[in-house]
Amino acid sequence: MSSAQIDYYQTLEVSRDADRAVLKSAYRKLAMKYHPDRNPGDASCEAKFKAINEAYDCLKDPQKRAAYDRFGHEAFTQGMNGGGGPFGGGGSGGGRGDFADIGDIFETIFGSAFGGGGTQRQQNRRGADLRYDMQVTLEEAFHGKTTEVEIEVSQSCDTCDGSGATPGTSERTCNLCNGMGSVRAKQGLFVIERPCPTCNGRGSVIENPCRECRGEGRVDLPQALKVDIPAGVDTGTRIRLSGKGEAGQRGAPAGDLYIFLHVQQHRVFEREGTTLMTRVPVSFTTAALGGCVEIPDLDGSTNRLEIPVGIQSGKQLRIRGAGMPVLQGRGRGDLVVEIMVETPTKLSRRQKELLEEFRETETGDECPETRGFFDKLKDVFGG
Repeated sequence: MSSAQIDYYQTLEVSRDADRAVLKSAYRKLAMKYHPDRNPGDASCEAKFKAINEAYDCLKDPQKRAAYDRFGHEAFTQGMNGGGGPFGGGGSGGGRGDFADIGDIFETIFGSAFGGGGTQRQQNRRGADLRYDMQVTLEEAFHGKTTEVEIEVSQSCDTCDGSGATPGTSERTCNLCNGMGSVRAKQGLFVIERPCPTCNGRGSVIENPCRECRGEGRVDLPQALKVDIPAGVDTGTRIRLSGKGEAGQRGAPAGDLYIFLHVQQHRVFEREGTTLMTRVPVSFTTAALGGCVEIPDLDGSTNRLEIPVGIQSGKQLRIRGAGMPVLQGRGRGDLVVEIMVETPTKLSRRQKELLEEFRETETGDECPETRGFFDKLKDVFGG
């Protein structure tokens, strides 16, 4: 008996509902067993190896497999030589080359474009991904933390173990579509295929739905989840909790839960990436004579900042390594301090006297920016 007459599923030693992963595993196992290099001079092993490759080449292709499941080897043996098979040219070879089956031909050649995949029934859908928005403080973003969130999400029904059927019962094959998941209606020269209205494309129906989930295989329940927030997160950082989203239909895999973080505004610091920024007011005497200020660090320590003599408002000073941690990395960004020189608004009589004395001694060289500005005015407007 030639390989073309042997059932491909029997050749690969798998059931007819085997998925692609099972097919691939079976093929690798058999190909390794019967490979000619492992069986030199053994003609039967060589023939078996060729048959295994022929079977796998057909079944690994969804369209070829659909055609094979429907027409068997006839789908390939008659179509290329003008016969009446499903790939034939409608010649006198008889069989299925008439126009009444043109819908089948279109479906086999073009797949889902003319019928949604034909014999493949609708699969249970993976659960939806969910989103949860979480607010964190800048301190929490700096240190990182572990917290819990509680959300209500669809989970697999414990009563029916996600099957949707009453315990002790099971689904049965749909009588209308015979498990195909689709039905056909002929319209002129075309055959229109649509999902089966009885089973909604599943190919099976539940006669005794579970009372707890009403046949859905899932129920809405509150769920407490542990969330690890790493140090250095920023607004827009997304944390994925695999398999913690909505449960899939009737035992299908659950979706994922995505935690979107939003870092709250801080009363002292602003943030750009790993850089922290703040404005620090200093008295005009400190600005003139120099000095130092202490700025608290988010790690609990203190940053000492030297104020150079004659600093002006708007000048920015940088403290290296005093910013935010690098997310999933090492080190920290910088702290940028913008100086604001504050003019006193309440002066004692003695302070006013001292300032008057100082003004009398001014020559213009003490404030070069002021002198330069008025010199420019003289040049522009004269006098």
